[in-house]
Parts: sequence; structure tokens; C-alpha cells
Amino acid sequence: MALTLAPPSAASVDRLRAADAPLALQAALVVGTALLTGLLAQFELRIYLWEVPLTLQTLAVYGAGLFLGWRTGALAMLLYLALGLVLPMYAGGGTGLGHLLGASAGYLFAFPLVAFLAGRLTEANRGVGRTLLALAAGSVVLFSCGIVGLHLVAGMAWADAAVNGWLRFVPWDLTKIALVASLYAAARRATA
Repeated sequence: MALTLAPPSAASVDRLRAADAPLALQAALVVGTALLTGLLAQFELRIYLWEVPLTLQTLAVYGAGLFLGWRTGALAMLLYLALGLVLPMYAGGGTGLGHLLGASAGYLFAFPLVAFLAGRLTEANRGVGRTLLALAAGSVVLFSCGIVGLHLVAGMAWADAAVNGWLRFVPWDLTKIALVASLYAAARRATA
């Protein structure tokens, strides 16, 4: 038995991100992640006088970029948006163009960008610190787009949109970021 100094192999979960992964696998991941996003969107908590509900769907949005990489993750989110036009996939079972272009439009249209960013920023370095940084950057994009959407679509003043569409969600979103980062780190350790 010879001693070799081969570099450590990548975690098996990282193969899901590979651009050369089998097309059938990539297609299954896109469809599965889009459906998971729709399922998690149904877990919503509405708080009195809040225009935008608390949901779990961003767990899938953040996870799409980390687990699937920027290409496949962004495609999964684009499919989610498309499916929601004809199926009750949006928060609370919402469906159709009216819902897509409603008060949550900024958040929804940010989903592919967030998955892209999370995947791209962790392409070369998948450590915990880099993962948290990537998800935090994705959160900034998500809420920036959400604030713009609330201002343009719901007619909120910028300050009101920032308070109602971002500040009140910070603790909830930080919790989801920590959960997704932990799940990703655990999956990488388990498949290393």
C-alpha cells in the first residue's frame, strides 16, 4: 500500500453543482427544487397589517444556489416562477400573472438572482464563512428587490417599504440563512 498525497476528494453533494453533471440529473434537480420551493411557499405565517407573509420558500431559494450551483439553481427558480403562472405555487397558494406582478413581485423576481449569486460566490470556496457571506449577499439582493417592488407595485414610500419589506424580516431571514448554511455544511461533511 503506497502513501499518496492526492488532494482530498470533493464532497459527493458538490457533484450536484457540476456543469458536466448528467443532463437527466440536472433536469430532475431543477424540477425537484422548483417543486420544493412551491411546497415551502405554502408554509406561511401572516401577521396582522404585514403586506408580505413570512414563508419558508427562501430556504429553497438559498439552498438552490448552494446545493445546485449558480446555473442549475437559477434555472430552478426560473421554473418556479413559470410554474406559478399556472399552478398554485406562490405563497399561500397564489397563482397567475396577477400574483407574480403583485406586492411580492420584487421578491419573486429576485429568486433567480439570489440562487445565481449564492452559487457563484461559493463556486471556488465552499467553506462556512464563504457560504454565510454568499447567503447574506443573496439576502441583500432579495430584500433590495422586494423594497423596490413594494414601492413600485404597492405604492409604499421608500421608508415604509424598507421597514415593512425588510427590517421586520431580518431576524426571520437570518435564522433561515443560518439553517441553510448549517444544512449545506452538514451535507458536505456527510458526503466527504
